[in-house]
Parts: sequence; C-alpha cells; structure tokens
Amino acid sequence: MKRRITLSWLLMALICLPMFAQMQDPVRFKTEWKNLSANEAEIIFTGTMDQGWHVYSTDLQEGGPTSATFNIDKIEGAELVGKLTPVGKEIKQMDPIFDMEVKFFEGTAKFSQKVKLTGGNYLVTGYLEYGACNDQNCLPPTSVDFSYKGTAAGAASTTSADAKAAEETATDQPVETADSATVAAPQTLQDATDYWKPVIKELSSYGSNEEQESHSWIYIFFTGLVGGLLALFTPCVWPIIPMTVSFFLKRTKDKKKGIRDAWTYGASIVVIYVALGLAITLIFGASALNALSTNAIFNILFFLMLVVFAASFFGAFEITLPSKWSNAVDSKAEATTGLLSIFLMAFTLSLVSFSCTGPIIGFLLVEVSTTGSVVAPAIGMLGFAIALALPFTLFAMFPSWLKSMPKSGGWMNVIKVVLGFLELAFALKFLSVADLAYGWRLLDRETFLALWIVIFALLGMYLLGKIKFPHDDDNNKVGVGRFFLALISLAFAVYMIPGLWGAPLKAVSAFAPPMQTQDFNLYKNEVHAKFTDFDAGMEYARQNNKPVMIDFTGYGCVNCRKMELAVWTDPKVSQLLNDDYVLITLYVDEKTKLPEPIKVTENGTERTLRTIGDKWSYLQRSKFGANAQPFYVLLDNEGMPLNKSYSYDEDIAKYVDFLQTGLKNYKK
Repeated sequence: MKRRITLSWLLMALICLPMFAQMQDPVRFKTEWKNLSANEAEIIFTGTMDQGWHVYSTDLQEGGPTSATFNIDKIEGAELVGKLTPVGKEIKQMDPIFDMEVKFFEGTAKFSQKVKLTGGNYLVTGYLEYGACNDQNCLPPTSVDFSYKGTAAGAASTTSADAKAAEETATDQPVETADSATVAAPQTLQDATDYWKPVIKELSSYGSNEEQESHSWIYIFFTGLVGGLLALFTPCVWPIIPMTVSFFLKRTKDKKKGIRDAWTYGASIVVIYVALGLAITLIFGASALNALSTNAIFNILFFLMLVVFAASFFGAFEITLPSKWSNAVDSKAEATTGLLSIFLMAFTLSLVSFSCTGPIIGFLLVEVSTTGSVVAPAIGMLGFAIALALPFTLFAMFPSWLKSMPKSGGWMNVIKVVLGFLELAFALKFLSVADLAYGWRLLDRETFLALWIVIFALLGMYLLGKIKFPHDDDNNKVGVGRFFLALISLAFAVYMIPGLWGAPLKAVSAFAPPMQTQDFNLYKNEVHAKFTDFDAGMEYARQNNKPVMIDFTGYGCVNCRKMELAVWTDPKVSQLLNDDYVLITLYVDEKTKLPEPIKVTENGTERTLRTIGDKWSYLQRSKFGANAQPFYVLLDNEGMPLNKSYSYDEDIAKYVDFLQTGLKNYKK
C-alpha cells in the first residue's frame, strides 16, 4: 500500500511447498454465534494475522472488492439487523494509488453481524469475504463459510429445555449443511480442459522465485547515516571537531588514554541519539507513529514543520534550545570527572548543535515513523549518531589528519541552504497526503511537479551564485563541486518538465501525487490485456500459435498498479507484451457472479466458487500453487510453463529477461 514513500512493513511468508510456488496463509478467521437475548444474536468473526499483513474494512477503490463483506446463501426464521460492523480500533491511511482513505486492521481483525430471530426453527448459512495485503502483494478475496441452525427460545412450540438445547447447539456447534450452496446443479472444473492441469512441478523445474526480503531496516540505517554526515558538515558541528579532539589529547600526557576518552565521547553521542529514538517510540508507540504519519492533520503539521526548518536553514532565524540548558550541562561536565564528565560533554554537543542537527533529526524521525516499527527510530538515530561521532574518534586516533581538515567557511552555509531546499521539497510530499485526504485538489500532480521544478531550478541557480541568502559570503566563489551540483539540480528540474503533460517520471513516482490527479495527460499506457478469460485466451493462443502471459491481478492490488506504471510502460516490455505474447489478465477479486456456482475439492475440503474472482483465484492455487498478487506466469499454448514465475519487482531488466527467456523456450 504506501503508498505514497512507501517504507515497507515486515514481510512474513508461509512456505507451504518446497519448490517454486509459495502458498501463503497469513490470516486465520474463526466464527462464533453469540446469543444476545431470546430473539437476538450476533455472528462474530475474529481473524489473526501474521506480522506485516492487514485486513481491510473499507475498499481500496469505490465499489471495489477488497473490504470485508457479509454474504448470505440462505436464511430462514431470522433477519439481518444492520450491516457487518468492524469491532475495535482501525488504522486509517491514505492510499496513494487509488487516491482515497482506507481503513484496515493489523494483528487482529474483528467483525460483527447482528441477527434477529423471528421465532421457531432458524437456519443461517453464508460466508464472510475479506481481502488481505502486505507491502509486497495482496491475497485474493478469501471466504470464511459458516452455518448455524437451531430453535429460537421465543417459539411458541418450544419448551424451555428445548430452547436451551437449541441455544447450546447454535452457540457451540456450527453445522455444515447442503443448503449452504445454491440449489442449481454446480459445475465442475475437473473436467474442463487440459489448460487447467496443474503444472506446479514443471514450474518448479525452472527454479525458485522467492520473495525479496525487506531491506527497510538497512534503508533506515543508511538514511540516518547520510543525515549524520550532512549534519557533520554544518557550521554547528564542523568547527567543534578540532577543538574537542585537541582537548582530549592535551588533557592527559598518556596518548592512549586520550584516544580512549575520544572513543568514549563518540560512544556517548551514539547512546544519546539512540536513546532519543527509543524515547520517541516509548512515548508514542509504533502504531501511533504510523497512524500519525498517515493522518491528514498531522501531515499538515509535518509540512509546516519542514517549512519552518527550511526557513531556518535559509537564514531567516535559528532554532535553538534554551541556552541555560547547555550552560547547566556544561558546568556540570566541568565539575565532574571520569566517564560521566565525557558523557556530559557529548550531551552538551547535542544541545549546542541543535540549530543544525534538529531539522535533520526531525525530518528523519518523521520519515522512519511511517514504518510502524518500534525499533525504526532507534535504528535511524544509530546511523545518524555513528556518522556524527566517527570524526571525533578517527581524528583522535590520527591527530595528524587535523592539519588536512578543510577550514571553516562559507561552504558550510552552502550545505545548510541546500538542505533547506531539500526540506522544502519534501515538505510538499506531506502536504500532498493531506490534500488527497480532504479532496482539496490544491496539489494535483502537475501542481506538485511545477513546484518541484521551481525548487530544484532555484537550487541550481543558488549553487551557481545567482541567488544569495542573508548568511552567504559575498566573496564565496563557485567551485567545481558547486558547479556540478548545480548541473545535477538543473538537469533534474528539466527532467520533470515532461511530467506536466503526463510523462511517468519513474524517478519521482514515489513522491508525486498519483497519476489519477493529473488534469492534462497526453501519455497513454499502450499495454492492454487481450483477454480477461483464461480459457478463451488460451484457445486464441493455440489458434494463433503464440505464447501466453497470465497476469493474476486485483482491483485492490496496489503493487499491481505500480508494476503496470513503472514496468509495463517501458518500450521493450510493452513491445514484448503487445507483439509476442497473448496477455490474459485475471482479476482474482472480480465480484461478478458465476452463471452457476462451482464446487471444488481443495486440500480435502469442499469449497464453493461463487464469483469469477473465486474461479481465477482457484486457478492460480490449483494450477500454479500460489495465491499472491501480482503474479505473472508464461505458458505455451498447451498450458505448460515456459519460465519461472515473476512477482513484485520493478527491475525492468529482470522483467525483460523474464519475457525473453519465455520466448526463447517457446521457440525451442
């Protein structure tokens, strides 16, 4: 989902086959009949989820099939009261692909449906259908069947003992009955065609296509590391390095002790900032941070905060902590000795450098909070602190390096101003989330891109010395480094210009509003499915002697849309799909009813396929042994695999190789 940047939730995949295909069962529901009174009851559905998975209580698109729905096959002696109701705390989040706010459960999902008993014998059969996703893929809509029957306590012909017995039967023992299916004679799929023949073993012979592990923690660490390196070169930190290192080396005649003290100083910096990251999650909690990061009001606050930080970096004012704090800590450090003195010195550095490090830390904490992980802020602060502390220890170990340190000067203010431009650009991302949530349409895609084009163009002009801010040195010349940075910034601004007319701009697709908000779009995706029916598409491929690509997708599959926008729009990919393959797109969450329900036996359990989506989902499970989307598989026109499958991976080169390998095997 993200989304927007989407920083991902942790993936938990349940591997059920020791081969290529991965069947996932991350959500488990149980049902319960609960009597509320003599003539009223409720059916309760409780689901538990693996970490990283979530169950939706609202659709990802208007009229979509993703939300949990209550469906009745047969009801006698009872009436439904109201609609299926989510129970418990839901998480609200703006979905960047479908441009709407969605609600979902994490950890545990609970739904309730009230039923009024009209008297006498009753029978209620049906199913709960729900959708589940993580950051990599979505499962097809899954049904949880139920069947309850008994006798209402209020029936005239029922004794109290019989009523009690009926109540116990209804409460504790759900009964499966033949009435749970429709009266029409069901179809079967076993006798359909050879196209449906399972090919799990043949598919596994091409190798495993395991899901990519989440690298979010590594990403967060290096994000913090980069932030720390940037803070290091600001006017608040860089001039302190030689003074602090010299102090440690001169305070004792023992060089080894001086180096040890410098190491202790660096370790203290790490401890202080990691403690700050842990304090953030202990105070707010990981789920609260994730909720705040997707809340429209708080995104406006994040936007304003980053604008204030940018203004500070531009020189409008300085954000500092009260001077009495740093003075008090500094005096305490002078009055103490040993490790405590060194720790207090490191704490003083953290306070006096806040005007430069604060905006960077604030931006970092806002970003990593979107992961919903308890340890994410601590990991980000660990990277930040290591980068900040490293020079103090290295220069203490190699004091001769101090002579080669660049002198303090106007170049440090240039770094501050560049950071100001970057914070201003990222501030628009948070405003975009709020704009989408409230439907203001103030920051449509072309408006967002226009602002980014101006920001990065102005950044390039500043680096070339055409724009100056209050703290800039008038004599500061434009060096070779600044020239190349200006070249990159201006080139990036030019790159974004075609996006005003609808160009995909894959480099900024994670930041810009979704393409649906583009008012003027000349760009059209040329890849379209030739068929949305498996059997018809396979028959066409056989008659025209062409290979097939099956695209198992869903209306509520966010990563499916990402693949279509980021990968299918590539000229090589679109040419291969249009010219060399018969593309069959199967929506596993299609809600259109089948002409007749289909009964199948799966893993020893009889199931009823009621919709077209059920049918395609069963095809994916039974033929290919997988149940997640997006899922792409190449077949010859007899239904046999031509390559291993492909799931969510936006590497275009890999996708082209996947398609070309299938063609090569087809022509053998």
